[in-house]
Amino acid sequence: MKDNRTVAVLGATGYIGGRLVATLLERGWRVRAMGRNPEKLRCRPFAAHENVELAQADALDQPALTEALRGCHAAYYLVHSMYPGVKNFEDRDKRAAIIMRDAAKEAGLERIIYLGGLGDMDKDLSEHLKSRMEVGEILGSGPVPLTWLRAAMIIGSGSASFEILRYLVDRLPVMITPAWVKSLCQPIAVTNVLEYLAGCLENPETAGRTMDIGGPDILSYRDLFDIYARVAGLRQRLIIPVPVLTPKLSSYWIQMVTPVPASLSRPLAEGLRNKVVCRENSIRELVPARLLTCEEAISRALDRTVRHEVETCWSDAGLQRVPEWIDCGDAPYAGGTVLESAHTLTLAATPSQVWKAIVRLGGDEGWMYGNWMWKIRGICDKLIGGPGLRRGRRDPDQLRVGDALDFWRVLVVEENRRLRLLAEMKLPGEALLQFDVDKERPGRTKVTLRARFLPRGLWGIVYWYPLIPVHGPLFRGMLTALARKIGGKILFGPITPPKEGSQCRL
Repeated sequence: MKDNRTVAVLGATGYIGGRLVATLLERGWRVRAMGRNPEKLRCRPFAAHENVELAQADALDQPALTEALRGCHAAYYLVHSMYPGVKNFEDRDKRAAIIMRDAAKEAGLERIIYLGGLGDMDKDLSEHLKSRMEVGEILGSGPVPLTWLRAAMIIGSGSASFEILRYLVDRLPVMITPAWVKSLCQPIAVTNVLEYLAGCLENPETAGRTMDIGGPDILSYRDLFDIYARVAGLRQRLIIPVPVLTPKLSSYWIQMVTPVPASLSRPLAEGLRNKVVCRENSIRELVPARLLTCEEAISRALDRTVRHEVETCWSDAGLQRVPEWIDCGDAPYAGGTVLESAHTLTLAATPSQVWKAIVRLGGDEGWMYGNWMWKIRGICDKLIGGPGLRRGRRDPDQLRVGDALDFWRVLVVEENRRLRLLAEMKLPGEALLQFDVDKERPGRTKVTLRARFLPRGLWGIVYWYPLIPVHGPLFRGMLTALARKIGGKILFGPITPPKEGSQCRL
């Protein structure tokens, strides 16, 4: 054991946070993994480890955060508000940083370790990088010593930067790019980022210091495209830089080709115009590590992606908001008109057989029936700024609470019983898709597929009713295809079940 004291990780369900918790546990630390959603925390692989504590805390709730930090001697601050659906992420990040600074003092922390972005604070710095700099300055303005690591592009399976790089090169043999393709950057492998973060905790000399972290290569983004193509076994891409493409136009182009939505790709695209190269390398003496080259980092990331060993993904992060009307316990009219389309099928199979097919939905597997309809809906969603289907899924066989699943978010996973998905596609309302699996008797199982929609204004009503003729054949087809997939004889249905009572619950 490194220390009997506990280390807090804020943002433990995010891309870096999820991997850092596992890294610290491997090194013998006691860890308090903190996040907004307790269900997402409980579903993480590290949740059952004997040296981990799970704590619910919102970075914008100072009393709750202060209480969650008590008893910890150090904390990693890996909180970021730049995720889909959040406007003015800069203001949220500033408020959260102020609250963290004050909560750290009240809780008696001895250290804060923060991972930010590289860049020089000048008028040309992008809003995203400027926000990362402001957060570091706020955290460092308090009495608790801050270790501030500044990184450029992080290369690893599942990172937003790597996914943008991968999809652009995989899909586009010819690229018309903005001038930023010539900008210099110093990427770093996610493995090295984790080594530096953990190493700073183990070396007290890093307290109160700001240090740049980067890999051994300084390259242009064009060089990165060439390296990726070579590692992936693709022909070298033809890249044509043009001066007229703005960051806004670049973000729409990135959003159409990659799974990263415009709300996230735009701030990232704006940051590509900035030169992000380490100005000092003191971290290399304080925390020695073998730095992976870009080619090695890309090769590792691709290998993990192909083998479906992506521990965390950029889409893991974000506020998982559960709509109140799901389990409100009031009459349906209390929160608005909840519209529903439901179908039930009874078949000769066990719940576990049915469940194994249900949890493989989406991604490369598709939706069992009417995949062309799902693809059209995904394309339409992409065109209006939604995630579309290209986001796929983290793992082909397993789902956990908080996972992205095409244009859905997993809300509930009750093995052999229930899967509930919340729509993250662009909609004039809120939508849920739910599978219920009920054992009627040995060898006989009832499956219910239910879509529910809470419309927003007139446009929500106009959206829903024209889809009723589509939902019926689609959902019946999905249930029939499910029975065929597992080889279960259909005993009854698919039919439309009786409507539920007045209670607003699924």
